[in-house]
Amino acid sequence: MLLRGGISTSANVSAVSGRGIGLDLIREVAESLRGTVAMTSNAPSGTVIELALPVSLSALSALLVEVTGRVVALPLAAVRGTARQVAQDISHTPEGERVVLDGKLIPYVSLDRLLNPETPEALRRENRTLVLVAAEGTLVAFGVERLLGIESIVVRAVPELSAMPPMVSGASFDVDGTPRIVLSPEGLVRAARYGTAAPRALPKQRAPILVIDDSLTTRMLEQSILESAGYEVELAVSGEEGMDKARQRKYALFLVDVEMPGMDGFTFIERTRADPELSRVPAILVTSRASAEDCERGRAVGALAHIEKREFNQTDLLERIRKLVG
Repeated sequence: MLLRGGISTSANVSAVSGRGIGLDLIREVAESLRGTVAMTSNAPSGTVIELALPVSLSALSALLVEVTGRVVALPLAAVRGTARQVAQDISHTPEGERVVLDGKLIPYVSLDRLLNPETPEALRRENRTLVLVAAEGTLVAFGVERLLGIESIVVRAVPELSAMPPMVSGASFDVDGTPRIVLSPEGLVRAARYGTAAPRALPKQRAPILVIDDSLTTRMLEQSILESAGYEVELAVSGEEGMDKARQRKYALFLVDVEMPGMDGFTFIERTRADPELSRVPAILVTSRASAEDCERGRAVGALAHIEKREFNQTDLLERIRKLVG
């Protein structure tokens, strides 16, 4: 009863106490982290409140940086320093780009090149800040737009459906619930070691894909997968917002969740099939609902594929998309 809230022993309500919501808030936060709270009382010795959280969660100090408008976290333990960098400081060698710091030639890579390969080359030559990261006995300078500060963050394990690249070790959320990827120092150094000498050629025109899902984590992960594959991605948090965006621009594909507040994914696809302007845009369902009835309904409304989140495979998803839009 105490953990459910509403019980207070205070005779007065102040600005910080007396409402009976403190223990309720602790329980709510613990459950949001997939944990539990238990209380045991042994009079007259006292009461024990036990918090149990999954081992997949960890807290660490991180340096927050901005990369093409995205906030990214770097474990502070691997950061060896920062420096101001201008385009003229970069040297080009057969082994890749290098920058001279304290008389030493250090491998250099723009972090946006690893996270957003489609970023125009001109944007990578602007003045920026260098972050020195050490891992596996190697020091690499990464170019970022700006430093945002140091923060203690809770790192969540990346869900299995993500199929994220090795440089991503997890995810965290800010106070507003906005996801931020947490980068692995080892993964970053390996990506810089093998990926900077010969950046891949990108298509001149990227097919736009509209991702519709009410889950922040799923939207973030699908966006990362699709952008890494060379697609342009726009996001919608509901079927209604997705319908508004679909009518404002021509998309190559809709990637739709089923269970959303308001208009669900089945209804969204059904309405686009009935719209002459949208009926030719292929749609794929990515959902946790995968019963025979759900799959049959997906086919009935016009979905060209039905992918279950628990059996999500990045290669399979991208192959299906390539067959539909190239």
